[in-house]
Amino acid sequence: MTAVVLVHGLYHRPEHFTLVARCLRSKGIEVVVPELHRGSLTADTAAVQAAVDGLRQPPLVLGHSYGGSVITGVRGARHLVYLAAFVLDAGESAAAWGGSSRQFQDAVVQEPDGSTSLRPERAAGPLYGDCPEPLAAWAVGLLRAQAPGCGRGVPEYHSWQRTPSTYVVCALDRAVAPDVQRTMASRCTEVREWRTGHSPFVGRPELIVGLVRELLPDARVAPPGGAPA
Repeated sequence: MTAVVLVHGLYHRPEHFTLVARCLRSKGIEVVVPELHRGSLTADTAAVQAAVDGLRQPPLVLGHSYGGSVITGVRGARHLVYLAAFVLDAGESAAAWGGSSRQFQDAVVQEPDGSTSLRPERAAGPLYGDCPEPLAAWAVGLLRAQAPGCGRGVPEYHSWQRTPSTYVVCALDRAVAPDVQRTMASRCTEVREWRTGHSPFVGRPELIVGLVRELLPDARVAPPGGAPA
């Protein structure tokens, strides 16, 4: 069975991939969406590695935003997809790369316990600004607090140096600067550019499904439809 592992970014949950995962599963594709928020990049990477190791064949592994830092450290993927994501080299961290917009920074709230969260009224613009309002509201409602330090984590392994990879630049991104994405994309085997915001898995899930169909030619996939239940 063809398999796909979808890796979310900071503040997000596996449920943010609902539209994409629903369609892929309906076509007989095994989809695993690990929960991150394990407290560090090392722990998040271990969670995704366990998901990859539990599959019967090497999967396509897609990482969104911070999820790119995570999949960089994972071994055993068939193909890597970096979606507006961080492609880190030796000694690098997502925090050191930066690239977050002022609009996104203004949405961040420092919590008393050292974690951060996003103001709901300010998060929709940078994360889901190109999505229909009902979908954006649904996605904002799923956001959760983020433990400190994950973005400063440095991968111990660099899978993109050995595994075929595709980078998707989100050209209308208002969370991570597209020019920063393009610089990191140069490390990947190939580069695509979509006229979307930061989170096409919410507003344009058919683009991701189509990319999976192209990169996994043995997978017969149809575009998803409808809003999440």
